[in-house]
Amino acid sequence: MKFLAVCGFGVGSSMVLKMSIEKACKERGIDCEVENTDVSSAKGTDADAIFTSQELGDELKSSVKCPVFPIKRYMDKEEVGQAIDQFQENGGN
Repeated sequence: MKFLAVCGFGVGSSMVLKMSIEKACKERGIDCEVENTDVSSAKGTDADAIFTSQELGDELKSSVKCPVFPIKRYMDKEEVGQAIDQFQENGGN
């Protein structure tokens, strides 16, 4: 399973979000690959789901085929975990 953590430039906040996704997946026993990237690159990258900010989420939802989950607090493992749970409930691997 491949997840993307997306921010404006693909370096700062997406790295924090990537670590939260990895921790939440590990707690759930989910084997996944997580990449942090910028918006432009995310539009051309094949992924099972994308995690990003609300602002970027709206832009990405219209450009990608996979589900997009807006996250308010990137360091909040519980919020990130809830998004992962939602992904699985909706048919994610």
